[in-house]
Amino acid sequence: MIGFGKFITKHKKLIVILSVLLLIPAVFGYINTRINYDILSYLPEDIETMVGQQILVDDFKTGAFSMVVLEGMEEKDVAALKTKIEKVESVSNVIWYDSLLDISVPMTMLPDKIKDAFNTENTTMMAVTFEQSTSADETMDAIKEIRKLTDKQVFVSGMSAIITDTKELSEKETPIYVLIAVILSMIVLGLTMNSFLVPILFMLSIGVAIIYNLGTNIMFGEISYITKALSAVLQLGVTMDYSIFLLHSYEENKVRYPGENDRAMAHAISNTISSVVGSSVTTVAGFLALCFMSFTLGKDLGLVMAKGVVMGVITCVTLLPALILLCEKAIEKTTHRDIIPSLDGVSRFVTKHYITFAVLFLILLVPAVYGNNHTKVYYDLTASLPDSLDSVKANKKLQDEYNMNTTHMLLIKNDVSSKDYRDMMNQIRNLDGVQWVIGLDSVVGPSVPISMLPESLISTVRTDLYQLELISSSYKVASDEVNEQIDEINNIVKSYSEDSLVVGEAPLTKDLIDITDIDFKNVNIVSIGVIFLIILILFRSISLPIILVSVIEFAIFVNMGIPYYTGTTLPFIASVVIGTIQLGATVDYAILMTTRYKKERNNGNSKQESITIAHQASIKSIIVSALSFFAATFGVGLYSNIDMISALCSLMSRGALISMVVVIFVLPAMFMIFDKVICKTSMKFGIKEN
Repeated sequence: MIGFGKFITKHKKLIVILSVLLLIPAVFGYINTRINYDILSYLPEDIETMVGQQILVDDFKTGAFSMVVLEGMEEKDVAALKTKIEKVESVSNVIWYDSLLDISVPMTMLPDKIKDAFNTENTTMMAVTFEQSTSADETMDAIKEIRKLTDKQVFVSGMSAIITDTKELSEKETPIYVLIAVILSMIVLGLTMNSFLVPILFMLSIGVAIIYNLGTNIMFGEISYITKALSAVLQLGVTMDYSIFLLHSYEENKVRYPGENDRAMAHAISNTISSVVGSSVTTVAGFLALCFMSFTLGKDLGLVMAKGVVMGVITCVTLLPALILLCEKAIEKTTHRDIIPSLDGVSRFVTKHYITFAVLFLILLVPAVYGNNHTKVYYDLTASLPDSLDSVKANKKLQDEYNMNTTHMLLIKNDVSSKDYRDMMNQIRNLDGVQWVIGLDSVVGPSVPISMLPESLISTVRTDLYQLELISSSYKVASDEVNEQIDEINNIVKSYSEDSLVVGEAPLTKDLIDITDIDFKNVNIVSIGVIFLIILILFRSISLPIILVSVIEFAIFVNMGIPYYTGTTLPFIASVVIGTIQLGATVDYAILMTTRYKKERNNGNSKQESITIAHQASIKSIIVSALSFFAATFGVGLYSNIDMISALCSLMSRGALISMVVVIFVLPAMFMIFDKVICKTSMKFGIKEN
């Protein structure tokens, strides 16, 4: 590795020039990577609800569906607006009163159940279908266009409207996330390091790695908005360690090789590569564990972040050394005395009172595990957005005026007999929470013979294979009531036709609940197993992986248990991914201390001396690293108006501090208690006692 280090120091200017030139294709890739704002689209493609969604697109030319509420408009104005909406690109159909009868025919000609379902005293409602999928760019453009068509009170509800507003909010906030993370991290680094310029060089190096990572995402075609919003902040937080380690190694080697900065940096690069392999591999493994989720948002985030860690390591041992060497004189001019005092006394206190910290660990373990297992989560995607958004207001209007919270869609196979069809629909209409069921059968009757229905309307709800029925539910998406209702509808439908399907936002969300519950268990098992294996190989020990993983898992339990005791409900994605992220990102703290502990034991020091020295040598690095991770995520958690982002960042920032405290106070206690076990179950681990 020393040869690689010499090459970097010899060609430092070339390295900087190449790094800058590579930003050009990276920026191009970043600009051309599509962002997906539809969380439900990450469900497995082979589940029944996703198959049904595809049938809607292929057979009915209906990729998305919205209910539009119009307030305070006369019938002729509504009819004129309907005509305008029909002309909006990507709108496939608009269904309102005049879709069934001419506007000159009184509305009283409609069956009462149809008339009352779509009208109140002050409002009327129309159903708008779109040709493309819920999150397609064309659908979102159509939503924006519909909102611009009139200055009257028009409320566009549904998932497509939610996704449109999520996109606008996310695009506005994401650059600010990065700015907040950079500023707060700079403050922490400026206070914890002995130069004001070095943090700027760190940010430049990591910033380049972030742009490379975002640019290379073009290979995936698209990434989720959550991944886009979090990846830069997360990459900044988890790869800062490598830069700090390089600088510390460089400063040590400058003492060994005075006046030979290039030689000192070459050795620092070699030392850094050797040291960060174990550290970065555990972090990469933590993120790759997310790829084992059936809900492929985990794969989306996991691959991008694993790649980001690798990019961070590469720039840390190439670009950062070149920048430091080129700015050496400026660094010396901006040097200041250490603000963090000596923490040697803390190390001696911890090893002396290790029994106290072990007892505290045992006392807190039970409430931490209980809280972790009982923290409540929500799956309603609209709940993560501010009430001020137009789509959230529209959904509220729909609920207030029509007692509608969601709409299910039934795809009934055409081989069902007329009698069975009527019986099926009647059973569904009688279910609790069902407001109405509307399809062709609802409008065919004495007042409106089928011959009066326009072909455009018939083709919207019937094809050669399926007939479409809409079910209005008064129950909220992701609630126990709506999930029970979906089960009941499914049982009724399947009893008449096994090939018929129940689709829509609520059925998709129900599948999301079932799938992520399994994913949570699988991802935790995989991440713990993989990191356990890496630590086992790294230290060639049976006991150390158990101790290190147990200590970080305890920190995760504390972090995830706090929301239970504060009465906070978390977005579902937090409960699925936060444990894996915290384990992968903060187990490095434990590895750092353990590496030095092993070295001191091999040097023949007693267990207390070894643990004290290891603690003294690593505590400052752990604090700086944890505070940097905290700074990169804390501000975003406070600022973001998207609870999905805010909650994740808040949990990660708090998790970094909790992991720091646990590693500093609990891990040494574990070493003190289990030193003999560690020595006997680890290869080449010194056992000499004074």
